[in-house]
Amino acid sequence: MANRVILLVDDDMDDQELFGEAMAIVDSSVTCHFASDGEEGLRMFEDNAFSCQLIFLDLNMPKMNGKQFLAAIKQNKAFSNIPVIIFTTSLREKDAIETAGMGAAHFLTKPSSFGELCKQLEDILAMELS
Repeated sequence: MANRVILLVDDDMDDQELFGEAMAIVDSSVTCHFASDGEEGLRMFEDNAFSCQLIFLDLNMPKMNGKQFLAAIKQNKAFSNIPVIIFTTSLREKDAIETAGMGAAHFLTKPSSFGELCKQLEDILAMELS
């Protein structure tokens, strides 16, 4: 299978670490890259640091928040077709509706257990990368 690459844009280092560990369990063929905020994530794309098939995106971050990053990605023709999964602590339906209108493919609330995180990632990979 072709190399599959995912970007997680999230300012919480603990969440980055858990995400990477869960992804390694769910599908060890997936390579994860991490950005600590939207500005860093955009720079990675603009610098052609890598190409990715899927973006997981937190909403609440410093410098450039998730909604600003989502808008920037969707306005750039080179990256606008990459599915973006909102991956946040937000439980607000307004956020889910707004980000879907902006082009997000899915809205996931960060789970409280590692097992649930693995299940969420398994489900998303089955939908988006199969």
